[in-house]
Amino acid sequence: MAAAAKPNRTQLRVGRLVKAHGLKGALKVELYTDDPARRFTPGATFTLQVPTTSEWHGKSLELVELRWYNTHAVAFFKDVPDRTAAETLVKAILWVEQETEELPTEEDAWYDHQLVGLAVLRDGVRVGTVSQIDHLPAQDLLTVATETGDVLVPFVKEIVPAVDIAAGTLTVTPPPGLFEQLPDDEDHDDAPVTGDSGTPASESE
Repeated sequence: MAAAAKPNRTQLRVGRLVKAHGLKGALKVELYTDDPARRFTPGATFTLQVPTTSEWHGKSLELVELRWYNTHAVAFFKDVPDRTAAETLVKAILWVEQETEELPTEEDAWYDHQLVGLAVLRDGVRVGTVSQIDHLPAQDLLTVATETGDVLVPFVKEIVPAVDIAAGTLTVTPPPGLFEQLPDDEDHDDAPVTGDSGTPASESE
């Protein structure tokens, strides 16, 4: 696990080491930040989230250089001299400390700690609370705690059109069935016509 942050500071997840690159200790990085030029400067230090059985548990990494190869970020770190050492860091999560009062510079961008705890509103009615944010390759995913259990909400503009940090709210316009179970359709007259394979037939067939 990542180390606890100091008072008035929070831990931010900024990247994940996905695979060794080359023979000189470099690692490809999956970035969780929109500002790598700021986060990944030479000398930057990262707290590591690794299994307790890892030799890197409880240690940190100091960045030597971040390079770009075919749009992929590749990092070189101090005390990671070769591919063998790099492979011991694969899947490690990189964390940095951040002032809790500091806001992102990008438009429509928020830190995880700003979103967790927001009241989730649907048509002006509170339906739950943001409890977790997961950063997936395709998109970010919000976990919303509701009275009936957790709901996973894609963090995209079409479904989350408004975030108001000052008001402590996040507005959702979810598709049918995301926050409630749809009733079974007992009328099958509108079922799609299928081809011999059982898949929906296209209009061009």
